[in-house]
Amino acid sequence: MKEFLNTLNDINSAINDFVWVKIGIILLIGTGILTTCVTKFFQVSHLGHWWKNTIGGVFKKESKATRKTDKQSISQFQALCTALAATIGTGNIAGVSGAIVMGGAGAVFWMWVAAFFGMMTNYSENILGIYYRRKNSKGEWCGGAMYYLKDGLGSKKHCKTLGSVLAVLFSIFAILASFGIGNMGQVNKITLNLKSTFFKNSTAEIGDTGISIPALIIGIAIMILAGLIIIGGLQRIAAFAERVIPFMAVLYILGSLAIVIYHISDVGNMFKIIFKCAFDFKAVGGAAGGLLIKQAVVQGCKRGVFSNEAGLGSSVMVHSSSNVKEPVIQGMWGIFEVFFDTIVVCTMTALVVLSSGAIDLNTGLAAEGTDDATLVAASFSNVFGRPGEIFVSLAILLFAFTTVLGWSQYGTRAWEYLFGEKSSKFYRIFFVLLIVSGSIMTSSIAWDISDTFNGLMMIPNLIGVITLIPMVIKLTRNYVNRNIKGEDEEPILSYHPEIQEDHKSTLND
Repeated sequence: MKEFLNTLNDINSAINDFVWVKIGIILLIGTGILTTCVTKFFQVSHLGHWWKNTIGGVFKKESKATRKTDKQSISQFQALCTALAATIGTGNIAGVSGAIVMGGAGAVFWMWVAAFFGMMTNYSENILGIYYRRKNSKGEWCGGAMYYLKDGLGSKKHCKTLGSVLAVLFSIFAILASFGIGNMGQVNKITLNLKSTFFKNSTAEIGDTGISIPALIIGIAIMILAGLIIIGGLQRIAAFAERVIPFMAVLYILGSLAIVIYHISDVGNMFKIIFKCAFDFKAVGGAAGGLLIKQAVVQGCKRGVFSNEAGLGSSVMVHSSSNVKEPVIQGMWGIFEVFFDTIVVCTMTALVVLSSGAIDLNTGLAAEGTDDATLVAASFSNVFGRPGEIFVSLAILLFAFTTVLGWSQYGTRAWEYLFGEKSSKFYRIFFVLLIVSGSIMTSSIAWDISDTFNGLMMIPNLIGVITLIPMVIKLTRNYVNRNIKGEDEEPILSYHPEIQEDHKSTLND
């Protein structure tokens, strides 16, 4: 059995290295650069417009962004919060500190680069998701990479079979990833974190099974809470996310900001070492300097992608459930999603890590033996004592728990595409029951395999996005001409004629 697990681990490591390191980062960043160029740097050139029509519109009275138009769909803001529920996870805390420990302070700069271009990858995914979506028998919007692969890529000459096959592969990978990265992996992080914070001295186990009683209790509690929300479907998940995500994110940002202000005299040095380590071969001298920069690029870009999921095609499945009619409007929410997740939340974590005392602000390197998993908690504890440690523990709990909820919806949509709507309740039940196993499992191979499936999602998705770049250009140009330049042009809203006519007749409602 041990030999089998070792062989399985070796095979998975080879696939994971190929998917994420050999082609993944290049493909993801390359797609981001391509979509940025073909949209004429939309995230910068139309910064004021997309800001006003996303988060800026939330605070307006009678805002369309927060308004629900029917019982089956969700509002634009609910779609954002549900997507953020899945993307803002433990990676925003432990993942960022891990990138800095492994790649030095320069990893933060490359994380920003990945996010900058990832904004337009996410934008492109979301406008394609809205354009190719359809309604199911319940009247709910269903969209995602599987639909623009089948209908978009599949409509091109000699690509019908290819589009259908890639759509099926994407759905399979999404379901498998939802069980691992989106479920057991997150629950395992919650359990380990709560045990280390509140049950440090507990050794209670069930017989000779090796199963910790505190871990089992935590798993059952999470299963019950998650089950009450997940079984209720998208409407209940979106309603929960809309209330919890803003509170959770703002509280974490304020806590991180307090740490930064406490170390305000070092902030200048923090940003200086970030840029220095990102480019300066002399930061640690000679070949070691070149190796550090390579590590900074790989770890920073990888963390940026892991954090905001731009290019994986995951968040498209919930953004497509929005009641929005203009594909570009939801695309702009995709830009904001990446901006907030990485540029805001991950940057605050990075500054907290750099202020922990474990990172040398002259070289950007971590002290030998530094544990990246506890850096953020240590930094909060240095300033606030025991309450700071508890705060980080609860933040990880909320981040990971909402990630479970968000990924349950991704898996549901992928399951429905493969097996139909009526069977989706079986997926939800199994997903909820699987939560307990995440709290008691100790083997890392399950997480490594699910990480591979997470990466495998991006390959068919990015094939679809790159192939459909002409449609992204067409939809963007049409929107800009009508809504920014004020030209009289026929709106392009949907691939499906009946939806196009319906949206067109009610576009200004």
